[in-house]
Amino acid sequence: MASAREMRIRIRSVKNISQVTRALETVSASKVRKAINAVMATRAYATKAWQVLTHVAAQPGRESLHPLLARRTPVNNALVVVVTGDRGLAGAYTSNVIRFTAHRFDSVPVPVKYIAVGRKGRDLLIRRRKQVIADFSNLPAAPSFMDVSAIPRVAVDEFMQGGADEVFLVYTDFINMGRQVTAVKRLLPLELGGEGRVEAFEPKQVSGPAAAYEYEPDQREILDEIIPRFTALQVYQAILESLASEHAARMIAMRNATDNAKELVGALQLAYNKVRQQAITSDILDIVGGAEALAQ
Repeated sequence: MASAREMRIRIRSVKNISQVTRALETVSASKVRKAINAVMATRAYATKAWQVLTHVAAQPGRESLHPLLARRTPVNNALVVVVTGDRGLAGAYTSNVIRFTAHRFDSVPVPVKYIAVGRKGRDLLIRRRKQVIADFSNLPAAPSFMDVSAIPRVAVDEFMQGGADEVFLVYTDFINMGRQVTAVKRLLPLELGGEGRVEAFEPKQVSGPAAAYEYEPDQREILDEIIPRFTALQVYQAILESLASEHAARMIAMRNATDNAKELVGALQLAYNKVRQQAITSDILDIVGGAEALAQ
């Protein structure tokens, strides 16, 4: 059994760790509130953009209106944009994303390339010997649309140049503080219904006459402008959702670590008291034995 001095050192060490984890929990709680506000601030714009795009592109011959709407058959290669974090101490946040990505794309019969958003995800993808063609790390704590605009640009260029026939986006969807779900959606070619639809952007069904839109100058020029912007908006929204999920996961992980540290301190304190009591009892027995020896 460890000595009383070793027990005191270990108790002090665990208490110091609990102070660090409590501070990280507080910081993450502050950041997650800001991240949630950023997510909510973009959803109204994303919803309206989806309404306009659906109305314009749901016309006959949509695949001939813009190259980003055209399906390619057969599919010879694919590109996956994987959104993770730059820092650890977030529980299983990053490993869940990479595990989901591997489960979803390791079995596809075509070559798959990856764009890594986040240092932790990049490192895990490289460790798994995946082909990472671009890396975007160290994004600002509160990224703007311009900060992430290069990411969809690389994906669109890869699609337009024939380097990828399909582009997918893997990210973590923020549901609430206690639940974050890893999700995948097809980014290109843009899908206006079915499996690739962006549920978070889809407007609610309302009763009454359908909305009427007038477009100037014409449909094709509007699509040339709105489709690349909407593609970039999907990536931006996914990054904001992932940031909120990462901060929430880190806050929960640090709270659990703090609680575990408190339990460990209690157990160590109990063991320390037993060791101390045993030492005192031993000292008393030695004193009593010495007194009896002197009395004889």
